[in-house]
Amino acid sequence: MAVAELGTVSKAALRLGITQPALSRQISDLQQELGFKLFDRVGRGLVLTAEGEQFLGDCRGALAHVDSLGERVELLRRGDRGVLKVAAPPHTIESVLSTFLPRYAERFPNVQVKLVEALGLDQVPMLQRGEIHVGIRHDQGGDHGFDSLALPPDEVLAACKPSLGLGHGGMIDIGRLGSYPLLLLDSGYSIRRLFDAACRLAEVEANIVLESRAPHTLLALAEAGHGVAIIPSLLRADRYALKIARVTHRRKPVRDRFVLNWDKRRPMPSYAKNFCEALAAYMREVLPITRPSERNMTALRKQSAFRRFRR
Repeated sequence: MAVAELGTVSKAALRLGITQPALSRQISDLQQELGFKLFDRVGRGLVLTAEGEQFLGDCRGALAHVDSLGERVELLRRGDRGVLKVAAPPHTIESVLSTFLPRYAERFPNVQVKLVEALGLDQVPMLQRGEIHVGIRHDQGGDHGFDSLALPPDEVLAACKPSLGLGHGGMIDIGRLGSYPLLLLDSGYSIRRLFDAACRLAEVEANIVLESRAPHTLLALAEAGHGVAIIPSLLRADRYALKIARVTHRRKPVRDRFVLNWDKRRPMPSYAKNFCEALAAYMREVLPITRPSERNMTALRKQSAFRRFRR
């Protein structure tokens, strides 16, 4: 695994704390025992063969199982200390976990939380292999052997330069977005797939100017007037001068369920269960991180009051 990750025997030997010749002999012995090559030499580095790729997955699964046994022993012995591995999209780590973790650390000072940056679809195999305890992601359906705890929904928002006449009353129908140049997250983000599905439903052909894996790239470009950024309400956008509108279809917000997932086949430490409950309560308190622009919300409240007055 070390050689596959680092690409050379010398780097792997340094990480493992053994000599390079000893590690080379171990790799050679392992290949002889298996009866097939694990690596091909390309230039000065090593790359996995097709058989090596498959065997690497088996090795990761085996080591994850060994790790889970060690964690279980630690759990039985202590009960209130250990390592908690949590996966979340990058904007969730920035906008939610960065402020939640200090609060959690006050209650559980002996728990070390290790964060893994991973989008929703990437979290499924990580949970199945036992590489993480908890995943924070959009609910994609399908049980996968997971338990889940529902969080407040994540909404699709449109962000643009304040001078751009976007939306009305803090909302914009998805049908009107077809006339704007759009700045979108790439398809690895669940919010992008949700937006694409809503476009198909509304028969909207999106004018895509940029697809990016970096949400703040979209916000910076939108602030500079290069288009309308389509972002999740979980993303913190308060550092930018932007007009924010809720994206709707047939007057209903385009939104998706957000959940905490864990593998129900694996034992959950008590501190992990407490983490999930505390995080869910915190997210109900702070979400949505980004809201429609205040001016638009004020106008919407006035319009609603005027309609009630007329009735």
